[in-house]
Amino acid sequence: MKQLLPGVSVVGSGSACVSATLTNDDLSQLVDTSDEWIATRTGIRQRHIAGPADSLGSLAADAARQALAMAEMDAFDLQLILLATSTPDDLFGSACQVQAAIGAKHAVAFDLTAACSGFVFALVTAAQYIRTGAFENVLVIGADVLSRWTDWEDRSTCVLFGDGAGAVVLKACQRDRLLGFALCSDGSMNGCLRLPYQPIAAPLMGATTVQKGTFHPITMNGREVYKFAVNRVPEVIEKALFRAELTADDIDWLVLHQANQRILDAVADRLGVPSERVVSNMTNHGNTSAASIPLALDDVVRAGQVESGDVIATAGFGAGLTWGSAIFQWG
Repeated sequence: MKQLLPGVSVVGSGSACVSATLTNDDLSQLVDTSDEWIATRTGIRQRHIAGPADSLGSLAADAARQALAMAEMDAFDLQLILLATSTPDDLFGSACQVQAAIGAKHAVAFDLTAACSGFVFALVTAAQYIRTGAFENVLVIGADVLSRWTDWEDRSTCVLFGDGAGAVVLKACQRDRLLGFALCSDGSMNGCLRLPYQPIAAPLMGATTVQKGTFHPITMNGREVYKFAVNRVPEVIEKALFRAELTADDIDWLVLHQANQRILDAVADRLGVPSERVVSNMTNHGNTSAASIPLALDDVVRAGQVESGDVIATAGFGAGLTWGSAIFQWG
């Protein structure tokens, strides 16, 4: 008799933000903008901003501890930690630092980079380890500190980004609750949203020259990213729903990457999802990249709005360009 492979369930969530905030009025003192201009175009009123004493690793660890507590699981029992981030404390990766901070001594840990799609990509990746029977208890974290790489003189980008972390615990189960997913990439549009390395030539010896550079602040073609998102995101959600043998009418909660309220509204409208089922927390958090989906999810879970068995449709989209959707049932 053929042995059935294990399924995946999402059993806990957590989130973390620094206490310091930067309001739209604060930003109006830095660049030519206003609270009305920012809120009307993005839906954002404030964002949390990490200070010199804050770290990506500490935010990720705090979110992880909350998720583990909700899941009633000890970090000692984790077997895998995936950290989705584009802003690690160490360019070699921060997942191992988080592993040590939470005491997950038996967990393999590594970073995954897919920008604002990172959490969805990491969630799907983690699920494959569980489905093959390699691991049973997995922690997926989305965390970013984009304020590190924001040009605070560029009003087209500095009004958008905030810092934060979110996490979920995945567990092997008999009934698979990851119902469907779809992941996409298009490197030909990479120039629309970038945080590029800028090499500076430095003589080493003789005719040999090496690079001594750093990363350039975030640049974005907002118009093109908007057009990309409102077209591609509904498509990828519909593809994931098709694979799950569901329709948009079956969605209890639509949890999109929190990039822009206009994008959320356009995607929900195209799918026919009523506004009361669309989760949005960008008013207080802004765009937190890989953290935005788990942050928003944790908000509604802790508010008691999400019930066991609810169908949650997630979709991330951003630099790469990358985009993807995962449909799962809570609990």
